[in-house]
Amino acid sequence: MVTGAASGIGAAVARRLADAGAEVVAVDRAAAKVQALATEIGAEAMVVDLDDAEAAADLGAGADIVVNNAGMQHVAPVHEFPAEVFSSMLRVMVESPFRIVRAALPGMYSRGWGRIINISSVHGKRASPYKSAYVTAKHAIEGLSKSIALEGAAYGVTSNCLCPGFVRTPLVERQVAEQARLHRVPEAQVVEDVLLSRTPVKRLVEPDEVAALAIWLCGPGTASVSGASFSIDGGWTAN
Repeated sequence: MVTGAASGIGAAVARRLADAGAEVVAVDRAAAKVQALATEIGAEAMVVDLDDAEAAADLGAGADIVVNNAGMQHVAPVHEFPAEVFSSMLRVMVESPFRIVRAALPGMYSRGWGRIINISSVHGKRASPYKSAYVTAKHAIEGLSKSIALEGAAYGVTSNCLCPGFVRTPLVERQVAEQARLHRVPEAQVVEDVLLSRTPVKRLVEPDEVAALAIWLCGPGTASVSGASFSIDGGWTAN
């Protein structure tokens, strides 16, 4: 099961899993896009808005692999951050993943194998101004992932986080285009001077790079890889 599967990292992970022979359930609130992806890769599409945590409650039942990828962003100072948006972001990126995993674990435990992959962020390790809800959610999913790793260890279940920097997704590309328009500079300059100002490797991460690591975590030789957070951030967290 892959959430936020209609585009970006989620779509890349879903494609890789399907290519590897998995029976993929692609979850997203964007009905047309997720259904198109499912048709493309031979997956099952489920149209669910993870802002409704109750709707997520049973999603994970029967899954051997859960990839919690769905996310959202809102930028504002803490004292101006809309409380309802803060709550919504935590529902989508913390509470719904918890409920999905909660439903998946009994089956994984009984089968003696399972993989939980949480798409965290460099913001699960570092903070940025004006992103309080996103930073809070990503720090929270890091803690949840580690707790799952400890509890699942005796049952053959691993849980890990992937922590990319800025990824070439539709969300980021819209940010780049808007910044280029506002500052009247080329998009490449926005990427290097604004988004990647703290990143030694001056390029956006490609979704398939994140997907490749996710697929590796589902493969052989990874039974002891659990409770970890893998940086894919161009050296950001090395600073």
